[in-house]
Amino acid sequence: MAELSVPLGLLLVVPVAPILSYIFDAPALFVFAAGAVAIAVLADWVRRATEHLAKTAGAAIGGLLNISFGSLAELILAVFVLVRGHIQVVQAQLIGSIIGTSLFGLGLSIIIGCIGRDQLRFKHERAGQLSTMLILVLIALMLPAVFNVAGSVSTNSKQMDFTVEELSIGVSLVLIVLYMANLLYTLVTHRDVFATGEPGNKKAAWPLWASLSVLVCTTAIIALEAELVSGALQASAGALGMSTVFLGIIVLALVGTASDIFAAVWFARQGRMGLAMNICVGSSIQIALVVAPVLVLVSWLIGHPMTLVFSSPLELFAVAATAFIVSSVASDGEATWFEGVLLVGVYVLLAIAFFLTSP
Repeated sequence: MAELSVPLGLLLVVPVAPILSYIFDAPALFVFAAGAVAIAVLADWVRRATEHLAKTAGAAIGGLLNISFGSLAELILAVFVLVRGHIQVVQAQLIGSIIGTSLFGLGLSIIIGCIGRDQLRFKHERAGQLSTMLILVLIALMLPAVFNVAGSVSTNSKQMDFTVEELSIGVSLVLIVLYMANLLYTLVTHRDVFATGEPGNKKAAWPLWASLSVLVCTTAIIALEAELVSGALQASAGALGMSTVFLGIIVLALVGTASDIFAAVWFARQGRMGLAMNICVGSSIQIALVVAPVLVLVSWLIGHPMTLVFSSPLELFAVAATAFIVSSVASDGEATWFEGVLLVGVYVLLAIAFFLTSP
């Protein structure tokens, strides 16, 4: 089977944003759009390099590599936005990545995969594990918000011993440990239960030097593109008549997860729905249990502290709705095109709500 990748010619878009910014001093909207597309293209090359590294490392080490580099584009983009002080935009990007892959990505995969098929099947054991992890994500994201509300409405005059910032750091550390435990459980101690049962890619892996070179080069270029995108964010939002929060929750989130969505749709079209679900829901879980905690810790180091208290109740509602509908779809081990339409429909409804309520 041919290796999954975006067309090589799309790399031509990579130098467009720097040229527009540094040579032509183009409007911010054009720089933002070109940089966003470039990050999405480069994210696919990060994924490919990581996969080739994992081929020769085994399942457990491969899982660690996926943790380290699987969401690298989202992480780098979020860090640069965070450096510029757009904390709410970063929080919106995290929520947008969770609902984008679990609702839009999974729904689109099911729709495309069901063309010419009555239904798609997958292992319900793995789907059940992913659904359970989504519930954990919901609890972890709600806890700081509930803590914050409880502290603000408390009639006790005694000052609280812990702040929401300290709680966010504690929750972040626990989430990272839980994700590592999940990795150990699914890839080592119970790998037979959670194996996808899909045929692997038999093509030889890239040489180690080639994989590392691609990974280092793409990471450096993503950092450059992310700096340009974050710098053009405010002006682009004004030019489009949208809030920066809406751009974060829809545009930036889809930019960071475009590679995952593309891969999931491709595998679903081949009838490999287990892999597609693992990519979509697994990516959401990785965002919540790895990327978000890392950003909380990094934010304190760079002087722009971010908490896990989200500014809008709609963001927590979106995560709750995502966990509920994905669990419902995954419960029977099969999916039909109509369930895919339902997932995409919920995503569109949430996008409309965010557009209308974003400040």
